[in-house]
Amino acid sequence: MSSIVVGKVLNNNVIIAQHPDQGEVVVIGKGIGFNRKAGESIPSHSVEKMFFLKNIQEQEQYKQLLPQVDEQLIEVINEVILYISSKIDQKLNEHIHIALTDHIAFAIKRLEQNIVIHNPFLFETKEIYPLEYDLAQYAIKLIHKKLGIDLGQDEIGFIALHIHSSLTNQHITDVKMHSELIVDLVQMIETRLAIQLERSSLDYARLLTHLRFAIERVRKGDKVSEPDKLAAILRQEYPSLYHLAMELTQMMEARLQKPVYQAETSYLTMHLHRVVPEGDLTEKS
Repeated sequence: MSSIVVGKVLNNNVIIAQHPDQGEVVVIGKGIGFNRKAGESIPSHSVEKMFFLKNIQEQEQYKQLLPQVDEQLIEVINEVILYISSKIDQKLNEHIHIALTDHIAFAIKRLEQNIVIHNPFLFETKEIYPLEYDLAQYAIKLIHKKLGIDLGQDEIGFIALHIHSSLTNQHITDVKMHSELIVDLVQMIETRLAIQLERSSLDYARLLTHLRFAIERVRKGDKVSEPDKLAAILRQEYPSLYHLAMELTQMMEARLQKPVYQAETSYLTMHLHRVVPEGDLTEKS
C-alpha cells in the first residue's frame, strides 16, 4: 500500500511530504496537517482531497506565500479549486494555487485599506469567458459565506481571468493583455464608425466571441480558410467596413506580434456588418 510521508507541516491544511512516485510534494487538503508529525506515514487512499505542486519553483513560491495568508482563507481557496476541478473536464495548471491565493489575499488586504479597483473589462469578461465567470462568481460567494468578506462584482472578473489562465496554460499577463486588446478593438470600431454598440445585444456578444477566438487563432498560428472571392465581394459591397476590419487585424498583429491571415479580415467584416445594420457607414473623423 503506497503512502506519503510527512516532511513538514506548514499549517492544518498544507504539508510538505515525500510521495512514493512524485518525490517531494506540497499536499493540500482540509485538515491534512492537523496533529501530524514529521516522519508520519499517511496512506494515499485515505487522503480524499489533495493537490500536488510538483514543480520545485512552484513549491518554493507557495511555501513563501503561506505564512502571509490567513489559514481559513487557504482552506476556502482550496475548496474553490476543488469546485473548479469538479466542473471542468481538463486538468488545471497547478500554478492556480499560488496565483489565486496571492490574488485573493491581496484583494482582501486592499478591501481592508478601502482601496477600490474598478474593473473596466467586467462586462466583456462575462461575455467572453462565461464558464470562468460563473466559477469566479462561486468563489466570491463562498468567500462571503465562509469568511464574511464581500469582495464585490468587479473582483469576479479578475478571478475569472486567473481561472482562464490556468485552464489555457497562459500567463495571466497574456490573458489580461488579450482582454484589453478586445476592449481596444471595440473602442476602435465605435470611434471609426461614430456609433455606440449595444452592449446587451446578441450581435455584440457574437462580436466579442469572434474577437476572442480570432485572437486565440492568431496566438496559436491556426489558419482559417475562406470561400473563393469572399474578400473581393466584401471589399466591393462594404468598402468602409472592410477597411476598418483591416485596421482591426493590423492592431491585432501589432499587439500580438504574430501574423494575421487574410481570412480574419473577411470574417471580421461580416461581424461588423451584423453590429451595424445600416451596412457600409461612412467613416467620420
